[in-house]
Amino acid sequence: MILVTGATGHVGGELTARLAAEGRPVRALVRKADGNALPAGVQSAVGDLGRPESLRTALEGVTAVFLLPGYADQPDILSEFRRAGVEHIVLLSSIAVPGGEMSNAISRFMILSEQAVRASGMPWTILRPSGFMSNTFQWQAQLAAGDVVHAPFAGVPIAMVDPYDIAAVAARALHDEEHIGRSHALSGPEPLLPADRVRVLGGVLGRALRFEAQSDADARKEMEGNTPPEYIDAFFRYYADGTLDDSTVRPTVRELTGRPARTFEDWAVAHADDFR
Repeated sequence: MILVTGATGHVGGELTARLAAEGRPVRALVRKADGNALPAGVQSAVGDLGRPESLRTALEGVTAVFLLPGYADQPDILSEFRRAGVEHIVLLSSIAVPGGEMSNAISRFMILSEQAVRASGMPWTILRPSGFMSNTFQWQAQLAAGDVVHAPFAGVPIAMVDPYDIAAVAARALHDEEHIGRSHALSGPEPLLPADRVRVLGGVLGRALRFEAQSDADARKEMEGNTPPEYIDAFFRYYADGTLDDSTVRPTVRELTGRPARTFEDWAVAHADDFR
C-alpha cells in the first residue's frame, strides 16, 4: 500500500490518479472526511501531518509514502513511519536545495526535510522539481475579471514543470528500487517568462491576453495578504536578487518516463476549463 500525502493537491492528485490507473494499492491522506473526490479504487484516510499521532490508522499496511516537504524534520513523523514498517519514502523537495542557504526560509525547510529523510534509516528517493506550471492558477481571479495579467519578476525565466510529470517520476520511483538513494532534479522543456505563459495561455483560451509587469513594491504588498513575511523575503531573494537560477532545462523526465516533459501549452490545454 502506498500512502500519498497532499493527495488533493496538484502533484499528489496527479500521483493518486496515476497509481490508481496502474492498479496499484493507494491510500490518500486527507485532513477531513468531507467527501473529497478521489479516483475509483483509491482509499482515503483522515490524518494531519502536523499531528503525527493522527497518522497511525492511515499508515496501517503502508510500505511506501509520498511525502510533502516541511514535515520530515519533525522526528515523530519518521518515528510513526518506522513503527508502521514503511520501506520507502519519496520526498517532494525543490531545485532550490543544492547550494541553498539556511538563511532562506524556503530553502531551509526543504534542506531540513531532506536531511531528516536521509538520516531516518529508511530507504528514500528525493524529487527536486523546478517551479510548477500549476502556479499559473494564481492568475485565475485576474483572468475572471479581464484580459490583463499583472505578475512579478517579469524578467525571470523558469523552466516550469507540469505536476503531471512530477507524478510520473514519483510513480516510477515508487515502483523501481533502482531509485532508492537517488535525488532527481526535474524541469519542463523550456524556460519561460511570465509574458510567455500569458501568450500561450491566451492562445489556448482564444483570448487576447496582455501581460503587465508588477513592480517589486506592488508584488510585496499583494503577497503580504496571504504569505508569511519570511517566505516573501525568500521569493525576493530567489528572483529579485537572483540567488536561484531556475531556468536550467533537465532531461530527467524523458530519461525516467521514456517521453518528453510536457510543455506549458500541454498544461494549459489540460486545464483550460479552469480559466473559462
